[in-house]
Amino acid sequence: MKPAIGKLCVITDTAIQHKYSHYEIAEMAIDGGADMIQFRDKVMSTGEMINTAFQLRELCSRNEVTFIVNDRVDIALISGADGIHLGIEDIPIADARKLLGKSKIIGGTAHSLSEARKAEQMGADYIGYGHIYPTQTKSRTTKPKGLKKLAEVSAKIKIPLIAIGGISPDNAGQVINAGAHGVAVIGSVLKNANPRSAVEKLRNIIYA
Repeated sequence: MKPAIGKLCVITDTAIQHKYSHYEIAEMAIDGGADMIQFRDKVMSTGEMINTAFQLRELCSRNEVTFIVNDRVDIALISGADGIHLGIEDIPIADARKLLGKSKIIGGTAHSLSEARKAEQMGADYIGYGHIYPTQTKSRTTKPKGLKKLAEVSAKIKIPLIAIGGISPDNAGQVINAGAHGVAVIGSVLKNANPRSAVEKLRNIIYA
């Protein structure tokens, strides 16, 4: 049986902040009530990523939290992660499924309804859709999707939609009410003076 697709996913990131390690972020997020952790790093060596992924997988497993690796199918396989999240330009979802098997979660990024439907048809277990609101975590050349498009996409796909992009305690309730299964957050947690508290606030809203 596949692990659960969490409603509150905290993405670890050491590029937008340098105070906390991936492990420390995951610890605070889990303490605050996150039920899914996504490990993302664009600059680490493969060896460092393997070591970190093993540590995160053990932490998540001990706390019964779903552990996802961003982009790197090899890291997910080696570490025994619960699954992978793939971007538009990463290995195709159907090929990742051949490597990971049916018991692992595969998430696919989508910025439009057509991309979401394509990911669903290729076998994704959930869609990561955004960006919903303005965000400074990544440089964006496109406009935020907003709640109306979020509602349209979530209504027209059969798999869970995880909304991402500029989501905070101030707007998370609106995102869930628009049809999202859950949210993925980075900046609103990692740039907060108290990351654990920020996660706790988000959880209380999402699970209200």
